[in-house]
Amino acid sequence: MSNYSLETLAIHAGQDPEAMTGAVTVPIFQTSTYAQEGLGKPRQGYEYSRTDNPTRKAYEQCFAALEGARFGIAFASGMAATNNCMYLLNSGDEVLVSDDVYGGTFRFFTKVMSKFGVRAHFVNTSDLAAVEKHLNPNIKLVWIESPTNPLLKLTDIAAVCRLAKSHGALVVVDNTFMSPAFQRPLELGADIVMHSATKYLGGHSDLVGGVLATNSEEINQQMRFHQNAVGAIPGPFDCWLALRGLKTLAVRMQAHARNAQAIAQFLEAHPAVRKVIYPGLASHPQHALAQKQMHGFGGMISFEIKGGLEEAKTLVESTHLFLLAESLGGVESLIELPAIMTHASIPAQRRHEMGIADGLIRISVGIENMDDLKADLGQALAKAVSGSLV
Repeated sequence: MSNYSLETLAIHAGQDPEAMTGAVTVPIFQTSTYAQEGLGKPRQGYEYSRTDNPTRKAYEQCFAALEGARFGIAFASGMAATNNCMYLLNSGDEVLVSDDVYGGTFRFFTKVMSKFGVRAHFVNTSDLAAVEKHLNPNIKLVWIESPTNPLLKLTDIAAVCRLAKSHGALVVVDNTFMSPAFQRPLELGADIVMHSATKYLGGHSDLVGGVLATNSEEINQQMRFHQNAVGAIPGPFDCWLALRGLKTLAVRMQAHARNAQAIAQFLEAHPAVRKVIYPGLASHPQHALAQKQMHGFGGMISFEIKGGLEEAKTLVESTHLFLLAESLGGVESLIELPAIMTHASIPAQRRHEMGIADGLIRISVGIENMDDLKADLGQALAKAVSGSLV
């Protein structure tokens, strides 16, 4: 179905009517095992649901189609998907990682993979000279977040892929913030795309999951082997929920981006706000790159208000529609303080070196009414920042 648009693929890829009844929605095959026709004769290849499940297969096929990939592999969480990529490495290998990454990714590389002899170098992948400087024969994989979490820095994915390939390294792109609706890293040269499906792919804050996509037969075989061997797989119901979420991905992402653009402009013009970071703003230092490699600017905004941590705390505790919670990408708007919440696992000194101020606020703009969201932030800003600071 590669000749169809993303909107059509989201609804039809991997989702033919069910053979027995003609049901237009993929059923939830809530089973652990499958009866076989005889010894060594599984029906349609299904033996055990850790290895494969029809609901999961439909989800994997749909997601792969959206990323323009030949293969999709589903996992129980985004971190489980991240972990699976590491089975492509050996002890003694090294990895280049975007310096401004999700706190759980930083923790994984520094606290988990380091025990197995895999060393991570955290580099500003927005700086091509820095990437080239750190590439060496031991670097086997480059891990990119673009935009990064939470500073929304962009990496020229195509340029980094060219550099990495010239040194024999694989490139993995965490595409969670953009989704395939707004960015398709495989088309830019990446070897693997990773998503926390908990976020925009599921889109309704009711599941935890992760996915990987690739065009490489060899990489797919290795990752699928480890998917089964390690067993961090999603259950059929979670796969069904994610597949349902994918159906509306295109229209949801347009609504997220439309609201986020308006909110970013509102914040940038507000006298209580010191700085706004959003790729859709002309003030973003990499706005031109965003226009070049992305098809939309997403629903994530980071900003700082005048004052500091205490004012930021007051703001995030004063919103009504923006719910104080970790995660992102759901239909509801969320607000959080990365230094205290999503990025607390990163040491304070490193956060400050990266530019993550204690009072930095991150919002995931939902699909509620735009004017209602502006009013909610406006009243919270009024409470947070006194007249003397405005």
